[in-house]
Amino acid sequence: MLDIQTFDAVKGGNVIYKALAHPLAAEAMERLAARLAGMGPVALFDPDQVAGPLLTMYPALRADALFVQDVRQVGETRGGLAARPMTEIAASGARTVLVAGFDAQRHLALLRAVLPAETQVISLDEAKIPEARITNPKRYLDPLNFAMNYAFFREQDGLSTRLVTANYWAGYGATAVRYFLRLYDGAGAILAEWEEAAPRGAGGVAFDSREISARFGLSPFTGQLFIHAVGVAGHDVVKYALDTIGAGNEQSLSCTHDANAWPSARFAGLPAPRADEKVILWVQNSHATPIPVGGIALDRMGAEAPVPLMEEIPAFATRALDVAELLPDLRWPAQIEVRAGRHVVRPRYEVVRGGRTRVAHVNVEREGLAADPGILTLPPEMGRGFLLPFPILPRRQYRSQVLPTPMAEAETSMPLRLDLFDGEGNPLGQHFLGNLPRDHDVMIDLDSVLHEGALMETGGHADLVYDFRDGGEANGWLHALMRYERRDESHAAETSFGGHIFNTLMTYKGEPQSYSGPPPGLTTRLFLKLGGEGRASFSHLIYPASGPWAERSETHLQLHDGEGTLITEEAVSIARSGSMLIRPDLIFADADIAKAGPRGYVLIRDRTCRLFGYHGLIDPEGRFSLDHMFGF
Repeated sequence: MLDIQTFDAVKGGNVIYKALAHPLAAEAMERLAARLAGMGPVALFDPDQVAGPLLTMYPALRADALFVQDVRQVGETRGGLAARPMTEIAASGARTVLVAGFDAQRHLALLRAVLPAETQVISLDEAKIPEARITNPKRYLDPLNFAMNYAFFREQDGLSTRLVTANYWAGYGATAVRYFLRLYDGAGAILAEWEEAAPRGAGGVAFDSREISARFGLSPFTGQLFIHAVGVAGHDVVKYALDTIGAGNEQSLSCTHDANAWPSARFAGLPAPRADEKVILWVQNSHATPIPVGGIALDRMGAEAPVPLMEEIPAFATRALDVAELLPDLRWPAQIEVRAGRHVVRPRYEVVRGGRTRVAHVNVEREGLAADPGILTLPPEMGRGFLLPFPILPRRQYRSQVLPTPMAEAETSMPLRLDLFDGEGNPLGQHFLGNLPRDHDVMIDLDSVLHEGALMETGGHADLVYDFRDGGEANGWLHALMRYERRDESHAAETSFGGHIFNTLMTYKGEPQSYSGPPPGLTTRLFLKLGGEGRASFSHLIYPASGPWAERSETHLQLHDGEGTLITEEAVSIARSGSMLIRPDLIFADADIAKAGPRGYVLIRDRTCRLFGYHGLIDPEGRFSLDHMFGF
């Protein structure tokens, strides 16, 4: 387990982690380690409690003794070293002092004033990434300096990947956003490195493995794309949608989204395979340090019997792990917990069946998240409280299934109910799932809870909500995996998401969430890519409501071109607790779609309520993809 803190639900991301983990910082750290090797003994001065993650991520960095300034920290162990008071540095015999911090001028001056002149004093400022990659040079640990993420990226065996997003930072005032990109192959070697400018406005952005492979003359590869956005404003989150597209005899089509840039100790929501399936977990090392033997393990959720992977995974390398290698007898609808040791950002997984593949993602399993008794006693103003909305696709063509997934290490019960609605928000009944244990394998086929003729042609949606009639606890981190299959079993897609409180004026612990700023979030800005190459894009838009709110939405579909210029817009209205299927190719004129171009997109905008949506692609042969949307 890496001794690093990456993300806190209250404080947000730990920027020092990103500053240490950036691939360019890793290269600088390697040079620093080589330099320090001949400068010992080395005293590590740690005023900001950085030594633990620093020495965990870079074990080759020489540190013979550890010193701190805060008397309360004396005696603590960090990176295997016991902390001593900094007043002992001069007598310690150290030839070099390394300050474990950035922008360390004040500490450097202090140490040079009290240490012998022959003692060299340096800091992590020598491991900063180049200034050309910095958004705010005045404050190195500004989170905006580390707007970065990884993407699963492939151009191999007839499968390609296309990452699409928008320069949403322009909406926060950014005027010159550019991307620094580095592509790693499966062994962790650098295949290509380049920079691209984003549109000046809120234009579309696309990185296509086919184009990149041709541009750099690459051999087939499966690896990861590192993305660092520079010149951003507003927030440091790199969001994207990622399509996997088959060509020729490979007829697969699937969609997933951004990897969530924070490594976690555990991930959950990985499905066990059916008897006719193979489930592959793509383990992609997010660091310059190898994942050690046994550093990754799989466990049946709730079994507490993890099975380790007994091999090392090199820096930035990719390992295709067939879950049957470690759990050969486990079958759907059982689910798998990934013990990741904070070595990887949220990984992708791939389900292979009948010669076709679909890609989805697991989710962060929260550490230290306890049951919240306040959820049991939410006042009437919060209505149904936390809910997880998801589509029920038209039942004549599709089968819709849901599998609730525990998503906190301490979660032992899930008291749940399904509330069912048609497209106009009319209730179609409820189904109580019970108080599910952590190791449950209860998958609900929506066919089993809807009457025979319901939602055959137009579809609807369901809300997964807490229901305490049989006891149980809740933590507000409600998650589920949703799987959709054509009835002829020719194609399938799946996604997962977490619950929130939607559309209430009163707030509870940051809910209803806002895209930026404090709650409540009562407006909508959702990104919908356009289709192409014979495929049409779609969105299944849902108007979820925890309690009473506006009877109908006032939703605007704004078609933009690749530079962010608004071409035209159309208005639609969705009933509260209702849903609607949106097809841009059926709403906008062909000429306008053509004008938008391959980087064009639809901004789904509503200033009266918070909508939630799922998006994907569909082609005339019935192939389809589906994943939840992102907003900005």
